Amino acid sequence: MHMPDTLRIRNGQKAVATFSAQEYARRHAEVRALMSAQQLEALVLTSYHNVNYYSDYLYCAFGRAYAVVITPDQVVLISANIDGGQPWRRSVGTDNIVYT
Repeated sequence: MHMPDTLRIRNGQKAVATFSAQEYARRHAEVRALMSAQQLEALVLTSYHNVNYYSDYLYCAFGRAYAVVITPDQVVLISANIDGGQPWRRSVGTDNIVYT
């Protein structure tokens, strides 16, 4: 049986964010301005603190890598397949890519 390398799982409605949508928009606009100044097309953040700050996703890695990818028009959370779609529910980003 062939298993895909990534899955998109949207399980339920988005949870209420820790901060307002305006606050996350401010954070994203600020980092995007820095990206533009440095001519970066995408930013991949892997520290626990940055993932939480930019996506509102708080996790315990259990040895698995997590990341948030910021582009000029998206914020995407990259997560392990241990939460059954919960990362998408609990993150501010536009999408969640789950790796197996």
